[in-house]
Amino acid sequence: MLISFEGIDSSGKTTQARLLAERLEAAGYRTLLVREPGGTELSERIRDLLLDASLDIEPLAELLLFAAARRQLVMRRIRPALEAGYIVLCDRFYDSTTAYQGGGRALKDLAWLQNFNLWVTENLVPHRTYWLDVPVDVALARRAQLYPDRMEQADPAFYERVRNTYARLAQEEPERILRLDATAEVATVHAEIWADVQQHLAAGTRFERGGFSTEKSC
Repeated sequence: MLISFEGIDSSGKTTQARLLAERLEAAGYRTLLVREPGGTELSERIRDLLLDASLDIEPLAELLLFAAARRQLVMRRIRPALEAGYIVLCDRFYDSTTAYQGGGRALKDLAWLQNFNLWVTENLVPHRTYWLDVPVDVALARRAQLYPDRMEQADPAFYERVRNTYARLAQEEPERILRLDATAEVATVHAEIWADVQQHLAAGTRFERGGFSTEKSC
């Protein structure tokens, strides 16, 4: 099973991905937690470039860098883990490309980007996506004390477009994307996620019990 976590920056998705990984590990499920961009040596190097505030990256070049990082992660980490029976948790996946490059940058038609994403991942679609939804002003206040990376330096209007695109995706794919009110307490959001995951576990989806991995490779 592949579970992705989405949302604008400072929505709390990274925290929720980690909490779910720890909860699954405690329950004995073999769990792999990865992030985008990142998760492999090559993808982490691409991440460093993408987040470097000193670089001026052309929008299409940005899209292709994200795609390259994702391709490496899928082929070297995610697909092998899924085939081995792991539950894979991904802190961002291709919906981020649709929302950020499609909605935020207005780079391409959203339908084109969605098809592009499927081409890059060879039609790998998350079984469940948790969208941590938070108003832009709340997200900006949360990170006010942090030094922003290149992506986080975008203006509020950019993030409003990103958030609106996430809302559109959730409306188009309600069976996959679950919206969560990320202004709630961390424990409350985690409880909602865990209750939803338990439903999938009870449905008899094949998992294997074992360990928990966040290590990088390739």
